[in-house]
Amino acid sequence: MAGRSEQDLQGVTLLGNQGTKYVFEYSPDILETFDNKHPDRDYFVKFNCPEFTSLCPMTGQPDFATIYISYIPDVRMVESKSLKLYLFSFRNHGDFHEDCVNVIMNDLIALMEPRYIEVWGKFTPRGGISIDPYCNWGRPGTKYERMADHRLMNHDMYPEKVDNR
Repeated sequence: MAGRSEQDLQGVTLLGNQGTKYVFEYSPDILETFDNKHPDRDYFVKFNCPEFTSLCPMTGQPDFATIYISYIPDVRMVESKSLKLYLFSFRNHGDFHEDCVNVIMNDLIALMEPRYIEVWGKFTPRGGISIDPYCNWGRPGTKYERMADHRLMNHDMYPEKVDNR
């Protein structure tokens, strides 16, 4: 199977660009997509992002997390370099942990219109407590909506080992 054609990558401007500019304020406009070459098949795409940072909206102190993003694409997929730059744009963004993961999920839903998506933030402890918000979404009226309900109700029954703390 051949690689991606120029037509497949229309709208992808950051990949391979050596003049990358890092945005230090929340910027969903940086996200880019490309066509899913396998829209007839359900499959997961998972991103593990161990260097996420944002700011506590109350203290201005940095918060550190590993963000896990898993989704079942439909027609469009998120381009990974744009996702990296988008997540970097939270660096000076003040929001609670729960808000960060929901904002990320909402932005990716608006961008790609996936069949299913989940975002899980595993934040390092501050003040002796870690916060690990999880959110998900499945396309309404489909099996993915039922999948989202099931995964939400069962997502932490068997907690995995967390090694970012």
